[in-house]
Amino acid sequence: MNTEGSRTSQLLTGMGASEERVLLVSLDTGKRDSSALELQEELEVLLETLGKKTVRKLVQHRDREDPATFIGKGKADELKKISKEAGARLVVFDTSLTPVQAKNLSESSGCIVWDRPRVIMEVFRKRARSSEAKLQVELALCRYEIPHLRGLGLQMSRTGAGIATRGPGETEYERHRRKLERRIRSIEKKLEGIRGRRENQRKRRNRSGLPLFSLVGYTNAGKSSLFKALSGDSFVLSKDQLFTTLDTTVRAFCLPHFGSALITDTVGFIRNLPPDLIAAFRATLEEIREADALVWVVDATKIGDETVLVSVEEILKDLGVWEMPRIIALNKIDLVGREVAEKFIRSYRRQGESVIPTCALTGEGLPELMIEMERVVSEGKLSKVKR
Repeated sequence: MNTEGSRTSQLLTGMGASEERVLLVSLDTGKRDSSALELQEELEVLLETLGKKTVRKLVQHRDREDPATFIGKGKADELKKISKEAGARLVVFDTSLTPVQAKNLSESSGCIVWDRPRVIMEVFRKRARSSEAKLQVELALCRYEIPHLRGLGLQMSRTGAGIATRGPGETEYERHRRKLERRIRSIEKKLEGIRGRRENQRKRRNRSGLPLFSLVGYTNAGKSSLFKALSGDSFVLSKDQLFTTLDTTVRAFCLPHFGSALITDTVGFIRNLPPDLIAAFRATLEEIREADALVWVVDATKIGDETVLVSVEEILKDLGVWEMPRIIALNKIDLVGREVAEKFIRSYRRQGESVIPTCALTGEGLPELMIEMERVVSEGKLSKVKR
């Protein structure tokens, strides 16, 4: 990431190595599909990925969110005392905050305040390996940071002077906004070049005439493990952690009777994926549109959480690929009871879905999965979206 972008990010986060204790806050209005506890647990895992320890969790019960402080002025005023007692200098909310809410909460608590989108983007930044992924994450952060500049305090309202300013009346806010906008234009230009190269790669793949399957699903569902097992590529990174994969990877593999085919591994989804990240990663996610069929990898240990399944469905619909032929690979089948798995399988098969129970680590169900993939190919049930 460039120095200019890094300085702005450091200014916004203010995080240091010693500030790793976190106060986690939720608002329960009784209207969300996911419980506050479920969202907090997921967010706690994301924070652990960043090396931050959640030392206390709060749930505020209100009929609706407060437009100024999200959790209400009284509870917001309590945050200073609670965070001090917990030794936390970072307060994280399990939802998206407006710039005004973030500013007011930071002022009342005396702490750095993050929301769920910020945490997810920071995890993406930590996981990014390729130059493309790093640029995409930086683009998302820059877009996220612009509206939050107003909430950085007095330093953003001071006027600048001297060299490199546009005059004595220019504020720090205006100067940093211009820097971010300039950086956004630069990143977009670089990503446009990458998109051009991707398009050429896609054309070459299309000319090969090989069917292309794309693995999709919730983060940490086991997509990379399944990709590794099917492709036989021992160098594929697969770990029991969130967002191991941020880049689309394509490998050739062999179906038992059909022969050669291609398979892609893609970035995982998550509930309330920040719009800025979706926009920044759209070029990567559009690789899914180029597939002939989808393999939706579902974590068998998460099938009791309907919002996980709904989140994937909504993102696939947003990408315009929900109508593609698809196979559900019910992964990690070894970690759940037979009755639980069979109930899920029966339910989704009644909806017309093709469901194959698998375990990428042991190889269980992989022959059946490949037979089902062959059936999709042989019956000509390939997507016409890209043609």
